[in-house]
Amino acid sequence: MSLNRLLIAKPWIWSFAATITVWIVTVLFTGGASSFGLSQAALTFAAFSVVVGIGQMFVITLGPGNIDLSVPATMTLSGTLALKLMDVQDGMIVVGLLASIGIGLIIGIGNYVLIKALRIPPIIATLSMSFIVQSVAIWSNRGLRIKPPETLASFATSSLFGIPNVALVALILSIIAWVLLEKSIYGRWISAIGQSTFAARMAGIPVDGTRLVTYMLCAVLASVCGYLLASFSGGAALNMGSEYLLMSIAVVVIGGTAVAGGNSNIPGIWGASLFMFLVVSMLNTYGFGAGFRLILTGLIIIAVILLAGGRQSLR
Repeated sequence: MSLNRLLIAKPWIWSFAATITVWIVTVLFTGGASSFGLSQAALTFAAFSVVVGIGQMFVITLGPGNIDLSVPATMTLSGTLALKLMDVQDGMIVVGLLASIGIGLIIGIGNYVLIKALRIPPIIATLSMSFIVQSVAIWSNRGLRIKPPETLASFATSSLFGIPNVALVALILSIIAWVLLEKSIYGRWISAIGQSTFAARMAGIPVDGTRLVTYMLCAVLASVCGYLLASFSGGAALNMGSEYLLMSIAVVVIGGTAVAGGNSNIPGIWGASLFMFLVVSMLNTYGFGAGFRLILTGLIIIAVILLAGGRQSLR
């Protein structure tokens, strides 16, 4: 296989190439002194983008118009309620995790009920749900910042053999997601639905049930991410999920998943998540202001998407 064909067949290669380039430039600028710390920070913060990105990827794979805008609010509510339930008690860690998963399941069901029952576009349905969920989070938070249990906080901020624990969790979830996509009938169903909903129905695929499970899966992953992020940062804040609205979409697109649906890409999400973090780190290292950082970040994202064949996937 020629290099050109390989790059077209494996669009996620572009995201990793961009990641390596930015990493090298940043390390060279700092004289190599921060290479290990930068790598650890990149893996840590990219892990959160990976977890929510995987969920968003499943939804986007369902085809045009499918997207979940309730991800940030879901993260906030999950982190807030889980910490309140655990109440700094190590013995409640598993209970808090199960509660987060339950919150995700409820929100995912709510999202699809709005989509199916009211027959409104997913972008409107999930946006409406996000307002409801965020309101519940504000009501339940009441300005309090409850700390996570000590054992959970230690786990979230520690590493194993130099690899952050949150990155290992994201890796495990990525492997499970890959198995679902590549080795299960569910993965074949969502790909078929993304390519043609009409053809999928004619083939006997349970389209409604598959879409329901997919929105539930996305919400559960957002909830788990909120649980981990609140534990890592030492508490749940009302704006903790705000940056992951566009981030969860950007890492999916940059990672090579087709926006038109029917084709997903888990390795690319890792490359894109690392790339997004490193771009911001590089611009901070060079001392650019916030406004200029946003402009350059946007331009770089557009360039990577175009190189990866983004124009063709957006048609």
